[in-house]
Amino acid sequence: MNSISPILNVMIKACEKASKVIIRDFGEVENLQVKKKGPKDFVTKTDKRVEKILIEELEKSKKSYSFITEESGIIKKSDLDNFWIIDPIDGTTNFLHGIPHFAISVALKSKNEIIAGIIFDPIKNEIFYAEKNAGSFFNNRRIRVSKKIELEDCLFATNHEGAILSKLNLRFTGCAALDLAYVASGRFDGYFHNKINIWDVAAGVLIIKEAGGKVNDINEFDINNINIRASNNNIHNKMLENLKNF
Repeated sequence: MNSISPILNVMIKACEKASKVIIRDFGEVENLQVKKKGPKDFVTKTDKRVEKILIEELEKSKKSYSFITEESGIIKKSDLDNFWIIDPIDGTTNFLHGIPHFAISVALKSKNEIIAGIIFDPIKNEIFYAEKNAGSFFNNRRIRVSKKIELEDCLFATNHEGAILSKLNLRFTGCAALDLAYVASGRFDGYFHNKINIWDVAAGVLIIKEAGGKVNDINEFDINNINIRASNNNIHNKMLENLKNF
């Protein structure tokens, strides 16, 4: 088992606490499907509850750090060099339909660089995490991106727009955070998406880099309008060539 820094330990504990709400509420979603009004409001409430727990838990450790969150936007505190970036449930549409494929994503950005990231899948109890210069891990095991060289052997993840405009072998799962985590762990070989938000990708970017993968510089984009290209090193240029029109 690798040694975990105090900051990463706080992030993991925050995700574990928040996941209890997600697991409980996910169990209720099926009952709500029969009602005309209900599921969407319910998921929004879950999102907000989970975000509140994450903020409260992270603040216990670093009271002065600021936040970028999906639900509350930017929360400025006294420390504007350090930002927690939070997506309480990435994959809310899956959650809403009772599909067990969604995740909590938390990253720490310090002086414009992501230095810690965690993607936690509460239903499968899978946790992917990384710190800058310390490698990437899945449930305490070191992970690395795939070693594949030929595009036809690869499996890529994207959204529906990416699927329309690419001839690559694709899946679109509805959860960007897990797509990126799967690239880091070699389940997928690459991921691409246009106009995505920082909270969907911040943790995943670091986890892929620390797993030996390659990701374009997301700092070039507005936080609500990021074009991301991530893969193993061997196929990166071939993937970009394939995506010239995307």
